[in-house]
Amino acid sequence: MSLHRKDFFGLRDLTAEDIRYILTTAETMKYILNQKNKKSPHLQGKSVIILFYEQSARAKLSYELAAQHLSANVVDMTNSAHDMERESLQDMGQLIDQMGADFIILRHPMAGAARLLAKCVEASVINAGDGYNENPGQSLLDLLTIKESKGKFEGLKVAMIGDFLHSRVAKSNIWGLTKLGAEVHVAGPPTLLLPEMERFGVTVHYESKKAVQDADVILTTRMRLETQDKMNLPTLDEYKRFFRIDHKLLQYAKPDAIVMHPGPIQRGIEISGGVIDSPQCIINDQIANSVAVRMAMFYILSQMGGGLV
Repeated sequence: MSLHRKDFFGLRDLTAEDIRYILTTAETMKYILNQKNKKSPHLQGKSVIILFYEQSARAKLSYELAAQHLSANVVDMTNSAHDMERESLQDMGQLIDQMGADFIILRHPMAGAARLLAKCVEASVINAGDGYNENPGQSLLDLLTIKESKGKFEGLKVAMIGDFLHSRVAKSNIWGLTKLGAEVHVAGPPTLLLPEMERFGVTVHYESKKAVQDADVILTTRMRLETQDKMNLPTLDEYKRFFRIDHKLLQYAKPDAIVMHPGPIQRGIEISGGVIDSPQCIINDQIANSVAVRMAMFYILSQMGGGLV
């Protein structure tokens, strides 16, 4: 196991062995979560700071619960971060560091923010999403869910549908899935695909049914509906017509294919209501794995002497 770093930035930096180790650790954490007493002393005496410059109630809750289940002291500085926007990220980090924090969970709109912060603090920095770069925590829970459902990654065909330009989860999933031996096929509007995307080790399609053909797993991204992105997508109706996951499109996948979404889902846009309510859609399994994965991240960092060094 080659995880020897102070911080955790993303899956691009990890080996397949690293990822498997994290997933195995998360499975152990699920055992803890299934007990009546969910408390474990692994982070007793440690301080975890939540520093979100972008709102995400789901991610923040999962990190908070993970830290609390491991007996850490948790301080949410999200509101302070918004109140102190004029203060640089480095200054904020050093302030937290001087107060003796052991972990900083950072979510920031700037790509590379976690690396920038890590250079100026002694605390371990965990990237909870940086710009359009990566979101490793969400990706790892996706990978854990696939492993539990399919039992393996080697030989799986995974179809990823949607917006790859803006989705940091999609980028992390591509890094993780390709390293673990899955065959990844992607499809989306040409304006929402990454330049030279084939270099990521994926097969690019411009028709969703070709990406989904004989797929074992279908991952769809969350569509951004903000005004500034409308120039990349002519109409939402056009997207739904060609790329929404519905029962008609699922006919091209394997009968036991599973459908996943990073959440929060926009019913009827990325996935039809009928598919969301079907047994093939395992979004609830993803949510159930979210805390265990974050617990594994904390635990592995703590076992390296207060951080991966």
